Amino acid sequence: MLKNRVKEMRARHNLTQSDLGKQVDVTRQTIAFIEKGEFSPSITLALKLAKALLVDVNELFWLEGDKKYEK
Repeated sequence: MLKNRVKEMRARHNLTQSDLGKQVDVTRQTIAFIEKGEFSPSITLALKLAKALLVDVNELFWLEGDKKYEK
C-alpha cells in the first residue's frame, strides 16, 4: 500500500485541499482521497504534488513497511 504525507506537507504550507488541487490541476476531492490513502496518484501527479509542496517525491510517498520513511 502506498503511504503519504500530503496532508502534513500541505498544512506546513497553509494550503487548503482546494488550493493544492488547483496548483496540480485536480479537484479537492482527489486531494482528500490521496490524503486518506484511498487513491494512489499517477507518477505525474505524485511529481506535481511534490513540486508544489517543495519536497522530494520520496519524502511525500513511500510503500508501507519501508522503515526508511515510516515515522
